[in-house]
Amino acid sequence: MTALPLLHVSDLTVEFQTRNGTVTAVSSVDLTVAKGETVGIVGESGSGKSVTSYAVMRILDRAGRIADGTVTFSGIELHNADDEVMREIRGREISMIFQNPRAALNPIRRVGEQIEDVLRQHAQATSRNAREKAIDLLRLVRINDPEARYLAFPFELSGGMCQRIIIAIALACRPRLLIADEPTTGLDVTTQKAVMDLVVELTRAREMSTVLITHDLGLAAQYCDRIVVMEKGRVVETAPARRIFRAPEHPYTQRLMSATPRPGITLRDLLPNRPEAAAPPPKWQRSPDATEKPILSVVDLVKEYPRAGAKARGAESAGAFRAVDGISFDILPGESVGLVGESGCGKSTTSAMVMRLLDPTSGTIRFEDRDIGAIPAKNFARDPARSRLQMVFQDSTDSLNPRFTAFRAIADPLYRIGGVTREAQARAQVERLADQVVLPHDLLDRFPHQLSGGQKARVGIARAIALEPALLVLDEPTAALDVSVQAIVLNLLADLKAELGMSYLFVSHDLNVVRLLCDRVIVMQAGRIVEQASAEEIMTSPRDAYTRELLAAVPRPPV
Repeated sequence: MTALPLLHVSDLTVEFQTRNGTVTAVSSVDLTVAKGETVGIVGESGSGKSVTSYAVMRILDRAGRIADGTVTFSGIELHNADDEVMREIRGREISMIFQNPRAALNPIRRVGEQIEDVLRQHAQATSRNAREKAIDLLRLVRINDPEARYLAFPFELSGGMCQRIIIAIALACRPRLLIADEPTTGLDVTTQKAVMDLVVELTRAREMSTVLITHDLGLAAQYCDRIVVMEKGRVVETAPARRIFRAPEHPYTQRLMSATPRPGITLRDLLPNRPEAAAPPPKWQRSPDATEKPILSVVDLVKEYPRAGAKARGAESAGAFRAVDGISFDILPGESVGLVGESGCGKSTTSAMVMRLLDPTSGTIRFEDRDIGAIPAKNFARDPARSRLQMVFQDSTDSLNPRFTAFRAIADPLYRIGGVTREAQARAQVERLADQVVLPHDLLDRFPHQLSGGQKARVGIARAIALEPALLVLDEPTAALDVSVQAIVLNLLADLKAELGMSYLFVSHDLNVVRLLCDRVIVMQAGRIVEQASAEEIMTSPRDAYTRELLAAVPRPPV
């Protein structure tokens, strides 16, 4: 007799009421998850992956509703269960790792207390042992110094560390079904591997099932038993992971596989059968002069923070924590430099100092032969160099003004710095930028909460390139993008560099993407540079043991 699945979704249809009528986000979806099974759901942004999981958890927003179909979990009909039943099931029986960790955490409460909330809500801890259990969970997800991090607020932690906090909360009550919605978006490859290995270990030890929603096909191939491919709200293909990656049948699945970064290909190879696949001839050529001046020169850069409870008085204070510890590097005009390393190694802190969003403790930052590091961060917004130095932020949601439409967000630098005064002129330029980042024009009048994660990331990229800066700092710019849109954006960035001579400081966890886009790679560990060389040399002949560890942890799809 065949065992009943733990989760059975049948003919699920989800609709949203909008000003323009009813929108069907998910249509006639069938999905099963067996006990102990890991099922991957893959597809582009807006394909219905997350909406399907929200329907299972019954956490659709007010405009959304289950219009048809059934959702059954362990014999319980969730689609018509009352709120009291769902409150007991959420967290205890079914838990979820959300895509945006900062939005999922309470910004004014310590992270340890938020873990305790879940434990107490479901009677997994008492007031006496809740703190100890919360610290154990922080240790479980590889948080360094968990006793100190227990007292931290979300804004004091990196994006990757916030993601690990969310994972700790999701695992707190030992659920039977874990829904992981892009669980490794903010994690470096070594921590990503550790977290996914942990999830697999728990799945096997506790007969726990997992639904992994991801755009990282390498991750899905490595950790999932079965893959469900969604396109435009429908399931187009379902098959065992190994078979679907080696012999995809549906044309949409084939396009996803072709767009996956992997060794042995170029950026143009990610765009098969496209008329734009041929690279345009570069209008800008790098000078052959070996003594060419760097556009950016960082020398002995240091950033210190006082430790909790300590009174830091100087650069050598014993109470100070060095997030960046005396690093030096150059970026030449038209050069792409990748900055890689684990979460918390100082990558984002370095990029924030280069952008003059954060003041260094010591060291120099020379941009276009000016020491911009000497300009206080609070004054740099009015400096002429601001238009020449732009950034794409890691968290596309937090970096957008929730009161601005996508059009207004992209137009903001044009109005503030670019000299644009008329809306018609701004509209024409914004639509051109939207075309460059493959953002449909009908989305320009939507607010951030009405856009998917990938769409918000494209708005951020369009805003950053609006003024055609000389140096673009990209902090995980494609982390929230599906592989097909990532391919387009990466090729766009390569074309912009060829046409305008734009330089990039590319901060990323995805070493395959770094290899494709960057000329040179800098590897950071614990605030220091451990290795820097050409991208090819780093990827094929790394000298440092830590670099070799990073490369070994990169998931590789069998395509």
